Amino acid sequence: MQDPILDFGNQVALITGAASGFGKLLAKELGSRGARLVLGDINEEGLMQLADDLGSDGIQVRAQRCDVSSEADCVALVQLAESEFGGLDMAVNNAGIAPPMMSLKQTDEAMMDHQYNVNLKGVFFGLKHQLPLMKDRGGVVLNVSSMAGLGGAPKIASYAAAKHGVIGLTKTAAMENAKYGIRVNAICPFYCLTPMVTSVEAPGASPEEVQAFLAEGCPMKRLGEPEEVVAAMLMLLSPKMTYVTGQALAVDGGLSAY
Repeated sequence: MQDPILDFGNQVALITGAASGFGKLLAKELGSRGARLVLGDINEEGLMQLADDLGSDGIQVRAQRCDVSSEADCVALVQLAESEFGGLDMAVNNAGIAPPMMSLKQTDEAMMDHQYNVNLKGVFFGLKHQLPLMKDRGGVVLNVSSMAGLGGAPKIASYAAAKHGVIGLTKTAAMENAKYGIRVNAICPFYCLTPMVTSVEAPGASPEEVQAFLAEGCPMKRLGEPEEVVAAMLMLLSPKMTYVTGQALAVDGGLSAY
């Protein structure tokens, strides 16, 4: 028997950045708990492989390529949810990119623009077009921010600026849409062992050395596991969490306790 707190039966869930990392794992979890899925990712090959795998398990899933920096792509993904499943109950704006590690002084305009286009505007485009589908039925949106959106983040200034913006959008959308029974929250992970983090580059350091350096900043002295973050995502998405909105939840191994 499915735990009612994590029962997503017949819910329509849209996830961006679904081909890897948190998005891929969340798609599997939601699908196994009854959700019908609408998945997008710029990595079309990986996305379609995931959709095939989920479909072979009997999960109802639709997928199409989505570059979240393109408003037209974000509109098309929402339209897919409406045309195939009749609407939208939850959306997870998860797609994101990490910059190479560098000081603020070394960061150029092109890097800032790239981070804003994907990590901030991608969430803005999602919210703008997802929320209207929920106005008459209620729903929940979860935006993936970062601990870099809650505090300073040396060596990743452009990323931190974009992720702070995600929290601003989250709180504003939550206040504007609470009267419609729509909840909007953000999740703020510390560095986790996802492809985005394990591929982070730093001059003169191996990936393993970068990960060890990052882990030193956490009280638990380790990076997070994707499953640990997805467990928190499931709770924030739960249909039973009806009084939680406008929050930015840290999943950080104790970092925010400092």
